[in-house]
Amino acid sequence: MADQPASDGGPKSAPVVIKKYANRRLYNTATSAYVTLEHLSQMVKEKTDFVVYDAKTGDDITRAVLTQIIVEEESKGGQTMLPISFLRQLISFYGDSLQGVVPQYLEMSMTQFARNQEQMRHYMQNAFGFNPFQQFESMGKQNMAMFEKAMQMFNPFAAGQGGPAQANGAAEPTRSESAPEKDAAIDDLKRKLDELQGQLAELSKKTS
Repeated sequence: MADQPASDGGPKSAPVVIKKYANRRLYNTATSAYVTLEHLSQMVKEKTDFVVYDAKTGDDITRAVLTQIIVEEESKGGQTMLPISFLRQLISFYGDSLQGVVPQYLEMSMTQFARNQEQMRHYMQNAFGFNPFQQFESMGKQNMAMFEKAMQMFNPFAAGQGGPAQANGAAEPTRSESAPEKDAAIDDLKRKLDELQGQLAELSKKTS
């Protein structure tokens, strides 16, 4: 594809502009050609930055189009990447008081994962004495457990909800965590993410 990402260390080029018309056709202004969601998916894999605008209103609809690409990829069958339990948990946070925390956490987790992807590929392509998918599934469960724990720590109303009433009939008041406790929770979350990164590095050393 003609669109190429900026080279490492060089100035970042402006993103390619894609226009979406009323007939749902996507037009790449850099190549003066119509493209499909599959083309945009390939651009993402090639790390070619782009933005998508509604041709009529001028609104930025990049997020909606990227989400549509994910839906298309998930509907192809075979090996999907989004477990049903994850999708349910993600949906449950819409409208929740913690909705603003979720994007930062997911972005941080994916950044950590991306930094180790080459090591993971190298590890999985070499001979090993155990199933690597079980190892990464275990790490994924650890990550999700950390996520749920972090959400509980951030939510000042999580503890005590639905608990038994006191002897005098009044519900036991919910205590919110102090700022130091929340800071400690954040530090603990970061530390565990670092531990996961270290585990990936150790796994790669076994086959190097």
